[in-house]
Amino acid sequence: MKKLIVSCFVIGIACNINAQSYWKKNAGKSAKVVFTHSETNEKMVDKGTVKFEKMPQPKETDACIFVDPDFKYQKLIGIGGAITDASAETLYKLPKNKQEEILEAYYGKSGLGYTVVRTNMNSCDFSSDSYTYVQDNDNTLKTFTVAHDEKYKIPMIKEAQKMIGKDFTFYFSPWSPPAWMKSNKSMLKGGRLENAFYQSWADYYIKFIKEYEKRGINVWGLTVQNEPMATQTWESCIYTAEEEGEFLKNNLGPTLWKNGYKDKKVMIWDHNRDLIYQRATTTLSDPETSKYVSGIGYHWYETWNNKTQLFDNLSETQRAFPDKFLAFTEGCKEQFDLSKIDDVKLGELYGRNMLNDFNKGTALWTDWNVLLDETGGPNHVGNFCFAPIIADTKTGEVHYTYEYYYIGHVSKFIKPNAQRIGTSSNRAALTSTTFMNENGQLVTVIMNDSDTDMDTHLWIEGMAAKLSAPAHSIQTVIL
Repeated sequence: MKKLIVSCFVIGIACNINAQSYWKKNAGKSAKVVFTHSETNEKMVDKGTVKFEKMPQPKETDACIFVDPDFKYQKLIGIGGAITDASAETLYKLPKNKQEEILEAYYGKSGLGYTVVRTNMNSCDFSSDSYTYVQDNDNTLKTFTVAHDEKYKIPMIKEAQKMIGKDFTFYFSPWSPPAWMKSNKSMLKGGRLENAFYQSWADYYIKFIKEYEKRGINVWGLTVQNEPMATQTWESCIYTAEEEGEFLKNNLGPTLWKNGYKDKKVMIWDHNRDLIYQRATTTLSDPETSKYVSGIGYHWYETWNNKTQLFDNLSETQRAFPDKFLAFTEGCKEQFDLSKIDDVKLGELYGRNMLNDFNKGTALWTDWNVLLDETGGPNHVGNFCFAPIIADTKTGEVHYTYEYYYIGHVSKFIKPNAQRIGTSSNRAALTSTTFMNENGQLVTVIMNDSDTDMDTHLWIEGMAAKLSAPAHSIQTVIL
């Protein structure tokens, strides 16, 4: 018992030294505030600086965001969005100066700091038509070609890659194998991959990686299957947790390794938070499957219009598999309506999800389409949606929604390899997360999506800065 008390005492001293050293290094330093507020139409406005003053013990009546740099959690892989057929086709329908504006808005020095790009292997709903890279019944894949992607997708991905530089993180997802490989003989409406084509389909991923890397696009990772429990009117394919595991263990994993792609990050599930724990615990229960898996991907569509998303499923999954990273691989506001393009709720949907996802352990966060046209497409099955940037291909006008700015409050200031820091709010209306960048910069994002204006304090180890957090606002504080 004495040894335990001494050990805890030593740890306590170490923590105090860390706390003191933090403020010793930052004594007298002011924090910069960047602010977005729908009522005043301010969007990522520099509001100057705030100073920290002594505040030893906050009162219960003090609204506070509590941050403790001594408690460190997951590191950020990156933040970005998907360059789909729809995004790329829309971009190249615009005048050259608008193309450059949009690329800069995401990937440039003045943009949102996106480093992650996801794309579709074979067509998805956000393609103008259904397509594959091989001719029918070519199970040896001799006819494989990505010529289709060279018109729009590959040029846009390469432009993003050039602007991102060394932090470029690219991964892909299939929506469906070719129709002739499937039980329903269609790329649409679900169906299953026939057992006879498991190896041909695994070889298909290898062909895709090789063709993209021949063109200078380094592939960081892949998901096994987009939404493997959804029978959609568009491209889709069903796997149970056991089936996904068997395909990965017996075909895809060994084929990747045999071809020198052991470094590619394979993510399972790639569907909603509701089943993430069941899928992970089932698929990863086999060590021979688990060894091929780096991460667990998920979407938000289970309850996207509700403030009670199943965020706790993420932390439970992370606790069960601390050696696997959590990756948000897709989310958007569905049911496009051009009249709502300036609605702040679009941004709050993103803010609520991003901040909670990170607080529950997420390391990679990827929005869906980076760009769509004035219809919320193109989309070959009429599944029109919002994107952070909507471009009118008829007039050339570019609309930046609140989605864009709310994402930017995180992605522009929190850099790859930043580490999440312990953060807590004492008001339900205030949602917040904090990361420390590699240079020691502390970044806290605070969102108030309620109808009530508030003042709050950003409290860090006995020091606090007073902030205004009006209704329907978001702010980033950089210390």
